[in-house]
Order: sequence, then C-alpha cells, then structure tokens
Amino acid sequence: MRVNDRHVSFYYENDHDMGEILIDREKTALLIIDMQHVFITRPAYEDPTEEEKREAARWEQFYKAIDEVVLPNNQKILAAFRKKGMEVCFAKIQCQKKNGADRSLDQKATGYNELCLPPGTPSAEIVPELTPMDDEIVVTKTTDSTLTGTSLRLWLHNMGIDTVVCTGVLTDQCVSGTVRSLADESFKVWLIEDACRASTQKIQDNELEILNNIYCHVINTEELLEALDK
Repeated sequence: MRVNDRHVSFYYENDHDMGEILIDREKTALLIIDMQHVFITRPAYEDPTEEEKREAARWEQFYKAIDEVVLPNNQKILAAFRKKGMEVCFAKIQCQKKNGADRSLDQKATGYNELCLPPGTPSAEIVPELTPMDDEIVVTKTTDSTLTGTSLRLWLHNMGIDTVVCTGVLTDQCVSGTVRSLADESFKVWLIEDACRASTQKIQDNELEILNNIYCHVINTEELLEALDK
C-alpha cells in the first residue's frame, strides 16, 4: 500500500491502494546512519593537486546537498524525536582492530569504499551538529547494514520498537543495506528522502525508487514531522 505517488517503481505502478502516514511514537525509533566526517565533510587540501581539484569539483554537488538539505533536515528530525521523548539511535562505521582486520570485505575493497576507521579516528566521528546525547544508542559496524553483526535488532525488539525512521548516507549503500535488513526482520521502515543522500541525484532517485513500497515507505521531512504531531 503506497502513501504517495513519488518514487513509484514498475512493480507498484498499478497499485492504487493509498494509505496514510501514521507513526506510533511509542513504537518508533530514529536511526541516523553514518553521518560522519569521513563521508559528509569536505576534505581539506592544503596544496591540492590537479587530480584532487577535479575530485573536489566532482563531489561538490554532494556536499552542497548535505550542507543545504540533508544535514539541516536531520537536525530538525533529531530535535523533534528528542522533544517528544522518542528513541534515537545512531550508526557509524568503525572497526575494532587498529589494522582493520575485522572489517567486512566491502570495506577492504579499493577505491571509495576502502575504509579503515579504528577507535579514536577523528574522521570517524559523527558530525557535531548531530552529536549523540547521553542514553542514545550508538552502533558501530564494519558492514553496510546496521543490523548485520550488531545487536541493534535485539535492542529495538527489547525496547518495544517495531518501526524505524531512517536517515543518513549513503542512500544506495549503508542506508539501503540497513533498510533492507530492517524489512527482512519485519520492522516497518520510513526512509526520509530529503534527509538521506547518495553520491549523485541520479543514484539517489534510482535507489529511492527501488526501495520504496517494497522495503520501506519513502516520505520527506515535512511529512514525517506532520505525522509525529498527529
């Protein structure tokens, strides 16, 4: 059952059953995924090479979207959940071994996804605008999915949570992996389209269409905040 006409894939073009955006505050948790410096803070080059300049220009559209849309919306959502006394969780990529031997295969790959972020790595910290508060769960992972290899599913179940609101980066990687895992574990999932981001708008739109109505419902920040006030 759809809740809007956005990001409708081939599978759901003929599904005309429309539902409401209803959120049970007592059974819903916010999960902010990988909003860490390493992913959403522009690299600082003291004397950039030409290749570094080209790479910075290539990624500028991503950082602009983070700065102007994604981060502010995460702040709004986080403030709303805290104000209403709702559960808030964070996920971040961080290995346990200094040499990264405990990382999953995708984090040992070459290129963009090669990550070795042991404890104490400054770039692995969640950005200060979204600093976790005391008593908010922070899950560390060496996987894309926040549920794989962690106790988050059990913790959510123990807290009486059956619905998860997901935000963060990257939409087509760790966000997608988490959404799919949550759905497989029979959690209801709301993915906030303007509070998550892939590397490009094209990839963002493609992934939202793939996930929507099957693994989650894709809504925006305004729709979520309105539902929380009902």
